[in-house]
Amino acid sequence: MTNVGYWVPREQPNTLIYILAYPNKEAAAKAWAAFRADPDWVKARTESEKDGKIVEKMESVYMDAVDFSKLK
Repeated sequence: MTNVGYWVPREQPNTLIYILAYPNKEAAAKAWAAFRADPDWVKARTESEKDGKIVEKMESVYMDAVDFSKLK
């Protein structure tokens, strides 16, 4: 997982948008599986949700950089 950036939309302050980079979709799946199984993450998530879930919904979008992108 490579952190590219994080944003909060001005019109939706309770929304977090972030971009992560991976070599391919399979690497992304493997990284997320390892992250979700990490004992430190499980503990932190459990503690943060003791009064209820803090995330209403998640949406994942896989993208490819276009030829003129500085990220390519």
